[in-house]
Order: sequence, then C-alpha cells, then structure tokens
Amino acid sequence: MQTNSEPFTSLFSGFSIAERQQIEQALACVALIPDDPHYHRPKGVEVAAILTGFNVDLETILAAILSDPRLEKMTSPPDIKKQFGDTVATLVKDVMWLNKLTVYSPEMANKPHQAETLRRMLLSMTHDVRAVLVKLAYRIQFLRHLSQVSYEERHFIAQETLDIYAPIANRLGIHQFKWELEDMAFRYLEPATYRQIAKSLATNRIHRENCVNNFIHLLQSTLAEEGISCKCYGRPKHIYSIWKKMQRKQLPIDELYDLLAVRVIVDNLAHCYTALGIVHNLWQTIPKEFDDYIANPKENGYQSLHTVILDPEGNRIEVQIRTQDMHDYAELGVAAHWSYKEGGKQTAAMEKSVATLRKLLEEKHNVDNLSDNFRNELFSDRVYVLTPAGKLIDLVKGATPLDFAYAIHTEVGHRCRGAKVNGRIVPLTYILKSGEQIEILTAKDGAPNRNWIDPNLGYLKSHRAISRVKSWFGNQQQAEKIAIGKTILDKECHRLGIKNPNLTDALSHFKQPDTDALLETIGKGLITNRQLAAFLKVPELEDTLTNAKLKKSTAKSVISVAGIDNVQTSLAHCCEPVLGDDIIGYISHHHGITVHRKDCKNITHLSAEKQAQLIGVSWGAEKTTHAVPIIVQAYNAQNLLNDVSHILAQSKIHIFSAAMHSNSDLSGELNMTIQIENTHQLSQVLDKIAQLPNIIEARRQV
Repeated sequence: MQTNSEPFTSLFSGFSIAERQQIEQALACVALIPDDPHYHRPKGVEVAAILTGFNVDLETILAAILSDPRLEKMTSPPDIKKQFGDTVATLVKDVMWLNKLTVYSPEMANKPHQAETLRRMLLSMTHDVRAVLVKLAYRIQFLRHLSQVSYEERHFIAQETLDIYAPIANRLGIHQFKWELEDMAFRYLEPATYRQIAKSLATNRIHRENCVNNFIHLLQSTLAEEGISCKCYGRPKHIYSIWKKMQRKQLPIDELYDLLAVRVIVDNLAHCYTALGIVHNLWQTIPKEFDDYIANPKENGYQSLHTVILDPEGNRIEVQIRTQDMHDYAELGVAAHWSYKEGGKQTAAMEKSVATLRKLLEEKHNVDNLSDNFRNELFSDRVYVLTPAGKLIDLVKGATPLDFAYAIHTEVGHRCRGAKVNGRIVPLTYILKSGEQIEILTAKDGAPNRNWIDPNLGYLKSHRAISRVKSWFGNQQQAEKIAIGKTILDKECHRLGIKNPNLTDALSHFKQPDTDALLETIGKGLITNRQLAAFLKVPELEDTLTNAKLKKSTAKSVISVAGIDNVQTSLAHCCEPVLGDDIIGYISHHHGITVHRKDCKNITHLSAEKQAQLIGVSWGAEKTTHAVPIIVQAYNAQNLLNDVSHILAQSKIHIFSAAMHSNSDLSGELNMTIQIENTHQLSQVLDKIAQLPNIIEARRQV
C-alpha cells in the first residue's frame, strides 16, 4: 500500500491542518499492512472514503481507517488509545466487534422477531452510535466487491444485509445507505429480476427525469405567483423498493403509479391545501389515488397529502405535500418512515432512542453529550443475550441466568442448578449484559427454591419467571391439600360404612367444578367433617333432615309450631337457621320437628310425598343465640385474626372457634364460628369486618 495520502485526498476535505495531520498518522498506520492480492474484505481507508460524503467528524474518519481488520493480525499493531485517544479507541473496538459478530442465520428471514432482536442488540451494545455508521459503510464496501467471494457467501451476506443492516440504516435516517444496501443485496439475491427492472428504468431514465423537472418547474413558478414558497424535489425510486411494490400490488413495472414521485414542502397547513388545489387545477388527477393524511392521520401520527396526477404526456407522478413540521415529524417522530415501512408497533422508548441516534449523526459538535444520551436512553430497559446455539433472547434489564433459563422453557428454569456466562461459571444472581452467551446447567429432576421469589435476594427479575415459580409452589400446595382432602373423605366414609360415595352429587352439592377442587376444599377445611358427614348420609333423607347431631335451640320456647310454644324442635345443621331467617318445619317420625331455612336445598328438593310432612313454624319471643360459621378472606392476613377478634369483642359476640389459613403471598382466609342473636346482628358485624384494610370478603358460610 502506498504511504502517501494522494489517492485519498477526499478524506481531508473540511478538516483543519491539525486534523489532517491525525488522518495522515492513521493512514501511516495502515500503510504498514502487507499487500495481499487475495484479500477481498473491506479496507479501512476505502470505508473512510465512503463516509466523507456524510459530513462526519474526525473521530469517525479515524475509526473507519483504524478498524481495518488486518491491523489486528499485524505482529506489532498500533496503540490506538495512546496515539489517537480514548474516543477513537472505543469506536474502533465497537466497529471491530460489529465486524466479527456472527449471530445472524438465514432462518431469521422467516423469524421477524429474531431479526428485530438482533437489530436491537447491535444498537444496545454499541457505546457510540458512530460505530454503527462505520459498520454500515463497511457493509456497503463489502457489497461493492461481493462478486469476488463464493456464491454461498454472497447469498448469505446479501440476505443478512436486507434483514439486519438496511433496516438499521433506515431507522437512523441514512437513506442513501439504506437504498444502496437494499439495491446491492437484491442484485445478488435476485440477479435476473434486478437486471430486468434496471433495464426498464435505464431505458426511460432521461425521460423520467425530464418529466419530474418539468413538473417541479411549473409547480414552483405557479406557487410563487400565489406568494407561496416551497421546496420541491424528485423522489427517485430504487430497484428494490420498486420490486417490493410490484410484489405488494401484484402489478408489472409499467403500471406502478409512483415511479415518478415529487415531494413538496410548504410553510404552513393552509399552503398545503392551496398547493394541492393548484396541482389539481394544473394537471389531471386520478381520484382513487388521493389520500388526505392531514385530516385523517395514520395510526402512527403520519401526516401528508398524497395525490397522483397525469402530466400532458400521460405520465403518472405521485405528489406528496406537507409542512416542514410534518416532514420533521415523519423523519424523527413517532411516525418515522421506518415505523410504518417495516411494520409492527414501536415503543416510545425506541422512538426516543432513534431520534437521539439521528441527532448524533447530524451533530459534528457537542458530540459527547449526545453520545451520553445515546448510551443512557437506548433500549435501557432490555438486555440481549445468546443461547449456546446462537439464538437471541430478549430479557428485561437486570435479568439473571435464572430469568434466562425460564425464558428458554419453564422446565429448564425449574431444573436450573447453575449457569455459565461466556464459558465461565457464575452465580444465579449474576446480572446479564447484552451480547453474553449463556449456558444453563440443569438437574435431571429438580424443583425451584423458595428463595428464588424473595425480591431481596435478587434471583429473578422478570415477572414471567417469578409467576412460574409461584405457580409451581401453588401447585405443590394444591397437591398436598388434595391428598389431605382424600384422607379426610376416606376416613368419613369408613366411619359411616360407605364404600362408594357419590362424588358426582357431591360436586353439585358443594358447588365444586371437579373432584380435585372438591378434595382441595375439604383439605383446606372449607368443608367441615360435619358437613361432609351430613352429605354422605343424603341417601337417607330423613337422617339428613333430622340428624341426631343437629344442634338443639338454646331455649325451649324459641320456635312456635302452628302458633303453639313448647313443642320439641331442633335446628337443622345443613342450613343453620338464625333468628330472622324465613323458616319451615319438617315433621320427623323419630326426632320431632326439625327447623330449616325455607331456601334450604334439602327442603326445596323434597318429593311431593315428603312435602306433606312440612309444617309452618315461626320464631318465638324469647331471646336466644345461635352458632353461625363465617368466612373472612384478605389480601394480607397479617394481624387478621387479632383485628377481627377485636371487632367481635366490641360487639360482645362470643367466638366458638377460629382457624386461619395463610398463603405464601401473605393472603389468607379466616374461618370462625360465632354466637349471634339474629340476622341483623350478623349483618352489622360482617359490615364492620369488611371495612378493615386488605379485606376481600366477609360473609356467612353457606
């Protein structure tokens, strides 16, 4: 390579004498690289030459020259940090990393999510966005010489360019890079189609340019007569975008409306519609091709007037009219061109990040502050890591190897016992960084640890992983309760001499969806042994209605039967009637009269024959008390028993029994049996309990 800089004089354009000396110094470094006629990869100097047309700063030019891959292979590579400073050294390091990255696979072409994750990872891992610009220039240079490599490599590089690098260029607003990347990649992927479209465009190129120029000249002069200043320029269509539109509209090239396109930028909203009226007066329009995105903006906020006209020669020209603010918003705001061209909704954080990237590219001064913004804002809520097979995983910022394991598969998370990051063993609380490769070490049969869901220990960050662990423990608790419930049921059946209990009827009676739910409810104690025993004896209806274990009323004269006091009565346990309830009596052949609530299922389901044994009853005048079971459910069960007991004590209500059931998430359920006089007193105390903090529900147990 030549040691002088004459072949690269464009590199010095716009720089001071001192800056040119640094470029000379960088060129001297790469001049020491031995010539290799078989080396077909991009060279740093060639890449720097591409960037000179983009008004880049000195650091970017130096980084492009010094990130030449051949420098690393030299016996004594230059000390870039010492010679050119920290900023250039960091830029070179980023570009080198981007050039070596081998995450992409052709399968990503059919997996848009994976391609998007890779694009985000490339941007999030770059310390300085100017490194991305240099990388794009490297890809441009590589594509220009791609014919010198094998067919397989050409195809791979071209597809990677379309999937990863052209969209990044588009997001950064570097449209010239985007167009060149797309067109050159398309040339290698579809050479026959590329040549066909190129030939068609070349045939009419001068004609098309004349049509656009004539249109712009007439429109600008007419608008000037109306006192409207404007910027008009043709929008050339590139081969790849033409092909995409042919595919999307299923039309041949000669039927596409917008091969000729002009953009008109005016000062204000009123001038937009004035310009539109002038365009429609001067040229014939195609009505079906008019869209008013100002009055009816696109979902992403994009605004512009679109129309298609026919010039005197019958050429179709697409015209876009907008204000400068609308244009800036379309380029930098939430309606940025890439948002709706690439498809898919973007987050506000990403839109802000992309705007920061573009500003950084446009600014040659005050770069440090913008670069800091870039590092602080860009995808600050995400981290992108790799599986051993090279698959990209998108995780929340602060995620650990355990989060990664659960992102792969729930069972991998449950069985996780260790992890390697870039081949090194790390603790499960290690905070992952973008670009790291993670390998999970699993046990053959394993289960999660309760410490994993302790927020103070730092094992898990993602809500999804935390919910998977909680669900596992919930299922284990459920299985335990089901086993307990089955044991209780078996014991009751054995005690009562019942071999085959009717569980189908039990599901209906206890309002449970399936057998597991029934057994779990029994295991939790929500269905008591007495309730279970009462149901198991249902086949003997008389026994159910007049169970010997039913509580006797605490006073002889509580119930009047057909207006007569002092009749032997007992209160049915199945519905637990309380003073104030509507009641009815059932005449038993052996146990006198059993008093039920009128809405008791054992009463409403009586056969016509048994209904003859019903008799009217009413509450007597003497004061009495009744044992009534209640249930209190709370989001946070801490101090629940103490708080409820305090309310009952204030209300002078005696507690017969109390049982607390707490869950791992601090929620719980309190089952109590209390002594009350009537339904009014019960309603009052339940209302007071319901007003306590964290209460979900306070009700009488049915």
